[in-house]
Amino acid sequence: MVQYIEGILKIANLFLAVVAGIIALTLFKASKKQLAPWRILIIALIFFAVQEILGALRAFNIYESPYLTHIIPTAILGLLIFALVLQINVKK
Repeated sequence: MVQYIEGILKIANLFLAVVAGIIALTLFKASKKQLAPWRILIIALIFFAVQEILGALRAFNIYESPYLTHIIPTAILGLLIFALVLQINVKK
């Protein structure tokens, strides 16, 4: 029973991540030069959507990769730090 609830929650996360990824792609087209840090955040959001998809696949025992589940969050964290540094430099 707990596995079914976990699976349903993963599907909900997957749906939300796909919607967020679509919104991120539309925002990527609309961003200007001043919004360069936001472009980095949009790329991080796309990586987050990929991470959620991998989490859903792992919950249903379809695909499991221990390397991807560690590399993608590291990339997201690196992109977030890079975006923050760019935003600080834009404000100065």
